[in-house]
Formats: sequence, C-alpha cells, structure tokens
Amino acid sequence: MRIDLAYDGTDFHGWARQKPQGGEELRTVQGVLEDKLSLILRVPVELTVAGRTDAGVHAAGQVAHFDVPVASLDQRSIAGEPGNLVRRLARLLPPDIRVSRCEWAPDGFDARFSALRRHYVYRVSTDPAGVLPTRVRDTAAWPKPVDIHAMQEAANILVGLHDFAAFCKAKPNATTIRDVESFQWVDASTPTEPHVLEAHVTADAFCWSMVRSLVGCCLAVGEGRRDLDFVGTLLGQSTRSSAIPVAPACGLSLVQVDYPAPDDLAARAHLTRDRRTLP
Repeated sequence: MRIDLAYDGTDFHGWARQKPQGGEELRTVQGVLEDKLSLILRVPVELTVAGRTDAGVHAAGQVAHFDVPVASLDQRSIAGEPGNLVRRLARLLPPDIRVSRCEWAPDGFDARFSALRRHYVYRVSTDPAGVLPTRVRDTAAWPKPVDIHAMQEAANILVGLHDFAAFCKAKPNATTIRDVESFQWVDASTPTEPHVLEAHVTADAFCWSMVRSLVGCCLAVGEGRRDLDFVGTLLGQSTRSSAIPVAPACGLSLVQVDYPAPDDLAARAHLTRDRRTLP
C-alpha cells in the first residue's frame, strides 16, 4: 500500500524509528505511524519512506509504502478498502501527523527507490523582531540581514550533478553524488511577516543534512561572511566541511515527491539502486 502523509516534525526525533539501548524508545514519525497501522490491521507493519527527515524537519508531501497480507484486510479492519485507513487513522493519530491518502501501490512501486525527485522548501526570517509567533514552528530565525541576490548566485553554482560530500554528514558506504535540479530563493515577505525568504530546492535525492547545509552555505554568502569562490571550492571536497553552517531544522519541509508513470516504476527503482559515479 502507498500512503501520503504530512507531519509537524517539531516534537519528533526525526522519521526513523530509534531504539536506544536501555532506554525508552524515542518518539518518531515512523514509530507512531507503524504502531497505529499495526493496531488497525492486527499485523506488524514496517514502513519504507521516500525521504527520511531529521529531527525537527516537517513534511507536507511525504510518501511511504508497506506490505500487508490480504487476509488482514477483512471486514473488522478496513473491509478490503485501503481508503478506509484514512478515517481510522484520523481517529488514532496525534494531531501532528496526518495521513491524507492510502491506496494500493502499482506493481514495482517503492516509495524510496522509485522516486524521481524530492522537493523541499526552507523558510527563514531575518526580521530583527524575530519570527512571527504563528510561524515559529516552521520558520527559522537568522540573526543577520542577507542579500538574496548574492544567495541566488551561490545557489546557481550548486545546481547540477556534483559530489556533495562537503554538505553531507558521513554515512558508511553511501554515495554523496546528487543531481540538484533546481535551487531558487524567493522573497516570501508579507505586510504581517516581513523579511521572510524561502529556498525551493529540488534534487533526485538528498543525503543526510544536505538541504540544511546548502541553505546554510547560501546564508553565509548572503550575509557577506563567505564569497562565491568559497562555494565553488566546496564541490571539490571529499569530506564534510566544518566551514558550512547547518541551518536550523525547524525551517525545512519536504513538500512533494515525484514518481514516474506506473510502467516505469520498477525500472526507476533498479536504476536508483545502482551506485552512482561522476562522469
């Protein structure tokens, strides 16, 4: 089954289920959602997600899938209709998670490996008065004014197929080569919420902490602390750079995941699993 969901990541320790040794399990999106699905369907449920968000990061367009025996979809659970899970989950889930759709996944569908691209939006306020109280959970505060035009120049350098090792936290045996398809800075200010900027970032995939590092790099350029030459040198590095500020998690939201046509899902998943190299 495929499910589409949204969540406010403020009070979660990220997406991925975590079982610390000798301690109580941390509150995660995966943990809460799997527990509720298992309760409804009366079988263990394990979710595969399109993008594993970090602690404090939000999602408006997250996608996941899980396998379930047909025998568990009886009259007492959801009467064989995946859409009935939406109503059942709405009564069981906490208010910071919302499942908007549940349906049979097409053959070959994999929420993670079949995805063509992920779209993120990062909201940041440079208002000296601070973030608007009604947006404080999804908008980061930046302490200095920035030049959006300089930030866009920095973003332009980062678009394309590159090794983003300098922008990623290390993960054993994982490639850091990614294709950033679009990186746009937008002035999102309003009369009641001045000095707000949004970064719209799209890539085929992102590695751990990458989006927040891309944003932090641009903000450093925007405030004049770094120049454009600095941005270019980062793409030639093979390890994480401590010179890149990591933007706060609260400003980041996964807003959309794109998939190919049903007939191309399996081929896309096979291609994504191949280890990538730069030409």
